[in-house]
Amino acid sequence: MPGIDECLLEAMALPGARGASLVDWTSGLALGTSGDSPVGDHETTAAETAELARSAAEFDSFTAEGDSEGPPVEDLIVTTRAGYHVLRFVETSFDSSVFLHLWLDRDAGNLALARLRLRDIAERLVLG
Repeated sequence: MPGIDECLLEAMALPGARGASLVDWTSGLALGTSGDSPVGDHETTAAETAELARSAAEFDSFTAEGDSEGPPVEDLIVTTRAGYHVLRFVETSFDSSVFLHLWLDRDAGNLALARLRLRDIAERLVLG
């Protein structure tokens, strides 16, 4: 079972990967980072993506009725002119308040592949 560093390195091996991090969306802190940050600072990126993740996770519009198991949202995809940001929520044995953030180059990245691989990485990630 891979830990944080191994999972981030695996995410960075995806075609077009520019940066990856594991973020706690309740505090906005990066638990681990690899590669570059879109704004040049991983902590700023973590805080900003945590706001987006927290909004999606806390709004009832994004949760299925009667679904209380695991994170309320599987993933978020934000498309910019230069890239993609994929936020994959990680189910944990404690409060499930973390997500993987992958920043992909738009021309070199494969969004579908990245989404599937992040799902696999998140399922194997060992925290604690």
